[in-house]
Amino acid sequence: MATEIYRDAWGIPHLRAGSAAELAHAQGLVTARDRAWQLEIERHRAQGTSASFLGGSALEWDRFARRARVDDTARRCFADLERRDPGTARWVRAYVDGVNEGLADSTAPEFARTGLTPGRWEPWTPLGVWLATHILFAGFPAKLWREQVAAHLDADAIGLFATDGPGTSGSNGWLVGGERTVTGQAVIAGDPHRWIEDPGVYQQIHLSCPEFDVVGLAVPGVPGIAHFGHTGSVAWAITNAMADYQDLYRERLRRTGAGVEALGPDGVWRRASRHTETIEVAGEEPVEVEVIETGRGPVIIGGPEGIDGDPTDLAYDDGRADPADHAVPTGPADHADPAGLTHPAVPTGPAVPTGPAGLTHPAVPTGPAVPTGPADHADPAGLTDPAGLTDPGAPTDPAVPAAPPVAISLRYPPRVTGDLGFGALLPLLRARRVADVDRAFDRWAEPVNVVQAADTEGGVLHRVAGRVPVRAEANSRRVVPAWEPGHAWQGWHVPPRAGLTDGVAVMANQRGPAEPLGVEFAPPHRADRIAALLAGQARWSAADMPALHTDTHLASASPLLDHLDALDDLTPEAAALRDRLRGWDRRMDAGSADAALYAAVRGAVVRRLAAHPAFAALTTPPAYPEVFQPWLALVPRVGFALEHLLRAEDLYGIDRPAIVRAAVEDVALRPPAGVWGDTHRLAPWRALEPEQPYEEPGLSGDHDCVLCTSGVPGLTDRAARGPAARYVWDLARREDSRWVVPLGASGVPGSPHHRDQLPLWLAGDLVPVVTDWTRLKKETDV
Repeated sequence: MATEIYRDAWGIPHLRAGSAAELAHAQGLVTARDRAWQLEIERHRAQGTSASFLGGSALEWDRFARRARVDDTARRCFADLERRDPGTARWVRAYVDGVNEGLADSTAPEFARTGLTPGRWEPWTPLGVWLATHILFAGFPAKLWREQVAAHLDADAIGLFATDGPGTSGSNGWLVGGERTVTGQAVIAGDPHRWIEDPGVYQQIHLSCPEFDVVGLAVPGVPGIAHFGHTGSVAWAITNAMADYQDLYRERLRRTGAGVEALGPDGVWRRASRHTETIEVAGEEPVEVEVIETGRGPVIIGGPEGIDGDPTDLAYDDGRADPADHAVPTGPADHADPAGLTHPAVPTGPAVPTGPAGLTHPAVPTGPAVPTGPADHADPAGLTDPAGLTDPGAPTDPAVPAAPPVAISLRYPPRVTGDLGFGALLPLLRARRVADVDRAFDRWAEPVNVVQAADTEGGVLHRVAGRVPVRAEANSRRVVPAWEPGHAWQGWHVPPRAGLTDGVAVMANQRGPAEPLGVEFAPPHRADRIAALLAGQARWSAADMPALHTDTHLASASPLLDHLDALDDLTPEAAALRDRLRGWDRRMDAGSADAALYAAVRGAVVRRLAAHPAFAALTTPPAYPEVFQPWLALVPRVGFALEHLLRAEDLYGIDRPAIVRAAVEDVALRPPAGVWGDTHRLAPWRALEPEQPYEEPGLSGDHDCVLCTSGVPGLTDRAARGPAARYVWDLARREDSRWVVPLGASGVPGSPHHRDQLPLWLAGDLVPVVTDWTRLKKETDV
């Protein structure tokens, strides 16, 4: 049969072909037609060549991608796929052929603006896109932050700051079993929380051939439907398990006449692989990068001479004592958002969190995160720039052994195994029952996810999928010394499983079935709220689910409101503010003036806490590459850990009531003039800003709401992260399923389907899933 491309009223592609390979070719072709610029960006990010046309702002991501061997790992994994699973490898090649065919004819306006010509995709490029998208997903840079906290405060302080933030990617997901629905068949619903990008990170698509007929959310640049799909008889969805499966090793390196050697745990110096690569930078001189790989993995920070030639590691010890032993105490204190709101390929200042893959986000203020005075809660000003990047707690006692130069390597599963889990993709498309989905996810590698699935025969599934190494607990928590024994990987954990409780399963990145595999999880607020809402109704339908998607109750407000409620002897203006927030319904609605007041007080508290002398040593991060600085920025850390910091029995002598009092008085003097949506506005990341800027809308929600739209408390209210899609999969009748993305199906500016779903996404509405071919408009035969 001929390969056919259809569209529905929202421009969503529906593809029909005579075989899985022909269908993959069509998927690649239509993706290139709809999202050519996005595909080119993703290819360059995977290769570490994005600075060649984006300029110096993308250099740090490219440097990281080169040093982490992203493209080389993708090549290795594809070569391994060809050996182990040649059928899937041919299917991936067919997708790539379709992409190349579509790119050759692309007229995307961004190419003309930049003078860029679309490049050629290689068979391994989809694997590189997948890896580049997810390599920072598990948040291994948080281990660098824990090193800092332990060195400058103490090990107990690590737990105070242990919480997820926009540097991680989360999701809501819930499965309602047939016994709890009006149809007697299960419903699966949820929304992945990622950077809101333009074009979007998910592509609504319908794939049909004699082997399968599947609707779902694809990742542009990757064939098939990995995360969220419905075959008619079985549906599945995922959330981030928050597992820890990447390790950082502190290496001892030395140069020899033959190259570079690394000290192993057996006390033997062994040759490390080494070569140099050149990064082209638009408008600037090329940059040479030394790429070193030890037996643990690629060196991503520092080298034989340390960071930028600095021969000493001032933030650590000689490997024989705890880092805290070398810290300079800050003494008793008087008074006083990592997370990542920059986009992963555009780094800015050291204290600015990054967004997808290390690019800075243009909507996020680019100064450091050390406040010096009152700041507007929406876009604080007056942030000081640390004068240097040396560690203020560096040892000065000559009796303390000199630390080795900084060199930190990254060990991550696909670099070790040569497997990115692409062997799961075709079996997922072919799945008919929960058991098929279960077997497919046995082949999953990364990122590590919690999977929920249900079928029309009443089967349900709730399990973890992905590869987590078995190793010492210290590996999960800190940077470990490569030269000491006891830190090798010893096999793989068996993925945990769970069941339903009262007919439902809820996952929102909280401690759940994946708890044995992780360190930092999301607070339970989103999960608890979803479970409570589900418990409030005996029977549910697919049409009921948007009410859960858009719930704005903020349970994490309680600690700050409790402190506020206890205050007395306030000025009349501050007392009036306190009394007003006492009556607030704790909903972060865009039209709420009370929500704006709460956010202003919260931001002021965060900035005052971050400026307290007790945390002074954390205000200047080490001179690590900029791509990691979001995890080390103090203000975001304080902002997302605020409820822990306010509830702790003692906080290094900080007078928290005084902090809250001063913050309330500040806001009472300069209260926000409008409502929450005035400052809490959508801030999508774009590799190239539009010639005519969009007026982005105000948003409801907040980081700990079910409607998770994240700014950075204390730094900015603007939301660069939020629901990157919403879905409702109905097992009773697939046509009653619904989905929506933040902008639209097309990535082409000016297309009628570039931003046509935005009003629905804002309102919490969803687009019908259409599977009846007679209701679709045929676009072309391929």
